[in-house]
Amino acid sequence: MKVNIVGSALVALTLTTSLFMPCGHAQEKVVARAPTPFTEDGKPVMLEIVIFKPPGEGPFPTVVFNHGSTGKGNDPDLFRKTQAGGPAAQFFVDRGWLVAFPQRRGRGQSDGLYDEGFEQDRSRYSCKPSLSLPGVDRALADINAAVSFVKGRPDVISSKMIIGGQSRGGLLAIAYAGAWPDDFVGAVNFVGGWMTDRCPDPQAINTVTFRRGGAFKKPTLWLYGENDPIYSLSHSRSNFESFVASGGIGTFKTYSLPNGKSGHSLIGHPNLWQKDVDTFLSGILADQGSKR
Repeated sequence: MKVNIVGSALVALTLTTSLFMPCGHAQEKVVARAPTPFTEDGKPVMLEIVIFKPPGEGPFPTVVFNHGSTGKGNDPDLFRKTQAGGPAAQFFVDRGWLVAFPQRRGRGQSDGLYDEGFEQDRSRYSCKPSLSLPGVDRALADINAAVSFVKGRPDVISSKMIIGGQSRGGLLAIAYAGAWPDDFVGAVNFVGGWMTDRCPDPQAINTVTFRRGGAFKKPTLWLYGENDPIYSLSHSRSNFESFVASGGIGTFKTYSLPNGKSGHSLIGHPNLWQKDVDTFLSGILADQGSKR
């Protein structure tokens, strides 16, 4: 069921500051607390959403950008570190896009338990599909609440929104677009996946989930790096092919990072991918203009 959160929710505990990023435009940073339909221990769960805005009043085309995991899931101290900003935020803000980084339950300063596919003793993430895949659904429910909040903001053009993400967030971007295809006009996946392809049967987790995105009949862009120790290019390309076979539309790009660096850190090298993302955004905006 779609969660609709508008009205007074828009003023929920919001902090605003101004940032100036090197070699980029000034950003306004807003830290919001978004309501959800969830409760834990009898208390309502709120999600932290970190928003970076271009100069001006807006409204702006908007990116909902989803964070990844915490590595192996075996360091609870990492659960509470907010993941937001960086090269992705600067790239989109420089081009006039608002960027929202929702923190899922138990991550950053969001309320609730972080419970995205752990072993039964919560010692680490699980390779078992029966334990891992419910974490995907939980994450998608969190994103649904965050998207509803973002769409209700007066500085957002709700008809010009794309969804993106890094690592687990990239997989979630594709899967979410398939589940709620009317929310977004495109999706960008940076080195996406849920569990490493070193798991005994990663296809039963990653490939199955990417296939869910096949219901999204709008453009997607998949960006992967060579020498990725978590998701090999052969595995990621196979996931993309399964997505397309399921009806999805997309472009798959690969990049070689300098000095043999891990391909999983691709997002930190915008000089490699920014031209392809610019082309992707231009195509989406042109398509939107032709439908007016």
